[in-house]
Amino acid sequence: MTVSTVDFSGAAWRKSSRSNGASNANCVEVAVVGSAVGVRDSKSPGAGVLAFPAARWASFVRRMGS
Repeated sequence: MTVSTVDFSGAAWRKSSRSNGASNANCVEVAVVGSAVGVRDSKSPGAGVLAFPAARWASFVRRMGS
């Protein structure tokens, strides 16, 4: 599977927990579709989606939590 062929149009998006602060200037949403994770700007959801293999996204999240 290539992430460029994943359809995120019906995905259940959720806002980043880090977007709940006093200034919501940099908000992102994530959605999981199969073995891909999509990331988009919550203020401009139609602007596009960055898609990553789920394993790569999990590695990124682990490293950011360290």
